[in-house]
Amino acid sequence: MFTPSVLALDPILDAPIDGASKGLPPDLKPIPFRAIGEQGWNALSGDLPFPQALLKRSVLERNARWMRDILAETGVALAPHGKTTMSPQLFDLQLANGSWGITVATAQQFEVCRRFGVKRILIANQLVDAASMRSVLAALAADPQLEAFCLVDSVASVRRLAETARAVPTRRPLGLLVELGMAGRRTGCRTAAEALAVARAAADAPGLALRGVEGYEGLVVTKDAAADEIAVAGFLDQLAALAVEIDGAGLFAAGPVLLSAGGSAYYDIVARRLSEVRLSRPTQVVVRSGCYLTHDSGQYTRLFEHVVRRIPADWRRHGALEPALEVWSMVQSRPESGLALLTMGKRDVSYDIELPIPTLWRPAGASASQPMPAGAVLTAMNDQHAYLKLPEGFDPQVGDLVCCGISHPCTTFDKWQVMMVVEDDYRVSGAIRTFF
Repeated sequence: MFTPSVLALDPILDAPIDGASKGLPPDLKPIPFRAIGEQGWNALSGDLPFPQALLKRSVLERNARWMRDILAETGVALAPHGKTTMSPQLFDLQLANGSWGITVATAQQFEVCRRFGVKRILIANQLVDAASMRSVLAALAADPQLEAFCLVDSVASVRRLAETARAVPTRRPLGLLVELGMAGRRTGCRTAAEALAVARAAADAPGLALRGVEGYEGLVVTKDAAADEIAVAGFLDQLAALAVEIDGAGLFAAGPVLLSAGGSAYYDIVARRLSEVRLSRPTQVVVRSGCYLTHDSGQYTRLFEHVVRRIPADWRRHGALEPALEVWSMVQSRPESGLALLTMGKRDVSYDIELPIPTLWRPAGASASQPMPAGAVLTAMNDQHAYLKLPEGFDPQVGDLVCCGISHPCTTFDKWQVMMVVEDDYRVSGAIRTFF
């Protein structure tokens, strides 16, 4: 399906799968996961039940190359956020396209990465509970090739990690990044003085190594793009100044100093701004966008328009990101004029930022799709139903298919343990497994 393979994916591919898994034919007898692409299925021709969340292989691969090529222009590294997909097969595609490592948010996500062979993992979060700290440190103790990093934003957090590290000695220290935050927002030191105190504690802690600084600029996002760009640049300047101060105090451990930020909206600004930081030792800028791989038809499409406007004109030769994820459902009821009920709902598709966006319509039995007429919109969803408001003159029938784009891919992936991967003609060429 995707080649080459970087990770140890056989435990996924050799595992049996059957009709008890959502999205597969309910009467399917057990087959190896790797055989899904050999069944001759077409996702839109009656071989599979609906709804279906489909990943278009060609678009995934183009998006992966796009990010690889854009970052190659700057020398910046990418550790895509694994929480977007939680799919080792997609991690494999990202690593094969040059990703520096994989970012996670929890010890469970760390374990999924480690189990399938990811060797550099950035936990962009605080490790606080004992079980999580022990499991990460034990993984470092067991595998001399594994590199792991996490965030700290208080002396108390450093002390908790150090106490656990004394009990679980590792072959390689756990790397720490001091997190800089914003007033009234989520985690992160609120002042440079607080951050410097955390850095001093981390530099002195046995079993730990202060490796860099980190922040998440996406917290400033509003509806005013121009003001957001100014705020993002200002925050990154604070992060850069913190790195210079810690470097001047001689607190960073051996190795390149990691300067990490960059969600899926401003990675271009992060790449430019942090690449300008000059310290007494080499630096490595690490951005963490995860949503680029699938992109979407809503929030990230709008944000990407600003990215394209900001990047140099000659970089645009690499093309653009495209939505790779589609959710298809069927008209199941036409109970009244102007309304169709679809066979999908909150259990199947993102709705945390905005409702899905109807994009295509395929009449029952047709071999081609048509653009969704203007004015056809989703107005609400229940657990298993979506309400499609119909413009005048549009009269879909029970059994017709409707394709929706989504806004914010993260919260569609976590609704599917198995997602079909399709070719451009919707032939099923494989599937991915998720681990939420």
